Amino acid sequence: MSHQKNAGGQGPGETEEEACRDVLQILALIGDKWSILVIGQLRDRTLRFGELHRAVTGISQRMLTLTLRQLERDGLVTRTVHACVPPRVDYALTELGTTLLDSVVALGEWAATHRKEIGANRRRYDAAHPPRKQP
Repeated sequence: MSHQKNAGGQGPGETEEEACRDVLQILALIGDKWSILVIGQLRDRTLRFGELHRAVTGISQRMLTLTLRQLERDGLVTRTVHACVPPRVDYALTELGTTLLDSVVALGEWAATHRKEIGANRRRYDAAHPPRKQP
């Protein structure tokens, strides 16, 4: 009996529903704006927490901590603690994390290419569908 996954991404004994749920959870993490920005910052280098915090404009320390923990949990980022004073913690993409880079870059390029068209579509839609006033 083969243990290879089928074309639907299901493992042995796994339902299609379970496989879909897992895929949706992963896409939710990767599609999160903070995750994409963190992955983008780590694409070429290892960074300390403070460096990442400064590089990812608008992210709070708490949100950066939560994002890094989730990326580490999923095996996309490594956290290396150095025994020195003051303590130093470095973050880097794992081999698995680097496999996301082409997709993240392609998505960013697509957004940059189509941003004006999408902006015009939004303005057109908003003009045709004004917000409803609350009673």
